[in-house]
Amino acid sequence: MESNLPPIRNSSDDADPRPARSTPLRLARFGATFLGVSVVSGVLLAGVALPAAGGIGLAAKGTAEGFDDIPDDFKTPPLTQATQIFDAKGGLIAKVYERDRTVLTADQMSPFMRQAQVDIEDARFYEHGAVDLKGILRAVGKNAESGTASQGASTLTQQYVKNVNVENAGDDHDAVLEAQRKTLGRKIQELKVAIKLEEELPKDQILTNYLNITFYGNGAYGVEAASQRYFGKNNKDLTIAEAATLAGLVQNPSQYDPKLHPVAAQKRRDTVIDKMLENKHITADQAKEAKAAPLGLNYRDPQNGCITAKAGMGFFCDYVRHVVKQDPAFGKSAEERKKLWNTGGLNIYTTLDPDKQAAAQDAVSSKVRVTDTVSAAATMVEPGTGKILAMAQTRPYGLVKEKNQTVVNLNVDAAMGGGNGFQPGSTFKPIVAAAALEAGLSPTQEYSSPNSLEYPTMTTCEGTWKNEGRPKTVVPNESAREKGPYQLKEAMALSVNTYFVQMEQEIGLCAVKQMANKLGITTKASGKPLEEVPAMALGVEEMSPLTMANVYATFAAEGTYCSPIAINKITTVEGKDVPVPAGHCEKAFSEKTAQALNTVLNGVTENSGTGAALNLEDNRQIAGKTGTSDRKRAAWFNGYTPQLATAVWLGGPAGGVEMRDITINGKYHTEVFGADGPGPIWRDAMNQALRGAPKQSLPMADIPDPAPRSDPGKAGTGTGSPSTTPSGSQH
Repeated sequence: MESNLPPIRNSSDDADPRPARSTPLRLARFGATFLGVSVVSGVLLAGVALPAAGGIGLAAKGTAEGFDDIPDDFKTPPLTQATQIFDAKGGLIAKVYERDRTVLTADQMSPFMRQAQVDIEDARFYEHGAVDLKGILRAVGKNAESGTASQGASTLTQQYVKNVNVENAGDDHDAVLEAQRKTLGRKIQELKVAIKLEEELPKDQILTNYLNITFYGNGAYGVEAASQRYFGKNNKDLTIAEAATLAGLVQNPSQYDPKLHPVAAQKRRDTVIDKMLENKHITADQAKEAKAAPLGLNYRDPQNGCITAKAGMGFFCDYVRHVVKQDPAFGKSAEERKKLWNTGGLNIYTTLDPDKQAAAQDAVSSKVRVTDTVSAAATMVEPGTGKILAMAQTRPYGLVKEKNQTVVNLNVDAAMGGGNGFQPGSTFKPIVAAAALEAGLSPTQEYSSPNSLEYPTMTTCEGTWKNEGRPKTVVPNESAREKGPYQLKEAMALSVNTYFVQMEQEIGLCAVKQMANKLGITTKASGKPLEEVPAMALGVEEMSPLTMANVYATFAAEGTYCSPIAINKITTVEGKDVPVPAGHCEKAFSEKTAQALNTVLNGVTENSGTGAALNLEDNRQIAGKTGTSDRKRAAWFNGYTPQLATAVWLGGPAGGVEMRDITINGKYHTEVFGADGPGPIWRDAMNQALRGAPKQSLPMADIPDPAPRSDPGKAGTGTGSPSTTPSGSQH
């Protein structure tokens, strides 16, 4: 985004281009200017013996001695540049920057550009030293004739020094103003640095540095950004006329803005062309042709930030920004990481698969309208690697509320740019099952599973949870016909609440919490600690789609948990590698447990399971779980194949919409459940994402079916909420 800092006056910074009458007051002011220039000239002629030049009130010793050794980051300062973010196939997602700049080498620049800038700014650049004494004397003479300070005497090297000071001031408004302040002390300081700089750098390198740092207006820093901004081409491809237009901008980017002031810009361009001819750097025919050419602008507005990302990718772009600013791999302190991001000049190659991103975005957008009171979000994760392959939501990325835009990433936790998450409902039940199987319970474990029960006493990591002294909370099943006994596979398929409360009681809340931790759930989406309460089994603690997608990716990877990663590689513009967060994978539970879970969760999508209508078009094997939260404020379907895990959430963006008697995408719903709200989104996204991919089978366990029931529980399609305090739900 455009900086709010004061504009940089790049050249002749002591010159005033406006004509003025020689009034007594102006003559007095000129006298002071003349005296100042004369003093500086005397100082320079005396060999820059600044400590001996006392008596002029400058504290010269304090401002000059520190520059006897010019640091490397002054000779070639780390200039703020644009960072480019790419998807996994090399497509550009977005360009982000504090200052739009692409640093070039000398041979990447147009020779016309280099010559035009020298001719108009400092024609004797290759003849004089850091200070042009002839130029100073000429300026003194011209100013004396006019009675004004109309002529400046800064050399190109001095201008470069000033620009480095401005660049180093960063986004500190006061520091920028100080770097630009027109005082004799500042001028002497710049002169001393310029002299030392020319002792250590060749002229060509100083010119290259200058052309990379200089401001050309309209948010363009350096000649490459300026070439792209005004002419839509690389700097090396500029014509004489185009190079002259840019070179002319430097003195006053606002006054000579070719977009706003084309007449003034063209007049200034022609002045530059005349200078190039005068200095015999172009022929008379070339000058004539260049001056006859139109300005030929191909202006492109600044495109900055995640708001400019390809459709649907803005939220993932923003997630990458949070990763760089928060992960210790990019710096030990928050300040170091911020500096890395703001300095830019990075090429960030991410894990985002553009085809799968399109599949996820198409699915959420086709089922939920931007104008609906609810939103949908979908995250895809690759099992066994933790790579985030897609991150989509219905509300577009942006700041215009009238267009239903938002910058809140509903797929992620609050710390990473998201909200406070949403209750996952029964999609949390497989975590309870994983904990139980790891604790040694059999996949055929049976519980009485009454139609309803009060929360029983349970052990925790710290002691015991008791229902004593609390409002009695009754946990119901969805249907009056849902009453046990049940075994795990049938209980999961029907999402029987009381079964999982009894399972949770047997293994203890600590075991559930520890399994959640192993699956990457260490806090709620808000950042608050997980609570060891019986309602954990019913999914009352808010999670994000990314968190849940990664849990189900662990199921698909036979119990191997991998921390989610968004970045494959980062290089600087010079091609150097920048260390990125290493993917961390470890066993969360055994393959035996994983195989049992695959079988159990595959049963959810078969026969009378709550997700039976969600089979994919090619009949490939899937596993998953429906979930609906308390008061129908969130509905989920999380599922997977061996290659891909996807979590889909549907609900109010702020969590407060009860999805009863509601119209979504033009379709009326008396109630919304995991199977009929997010389920079809999941199915469409997976169908598109896996089209053409080889079919793979999930490793399964041999779990015998229970004996036939005389009055089997009917597959629920919704939720049975506890009859008192809100505590989540089930289907």
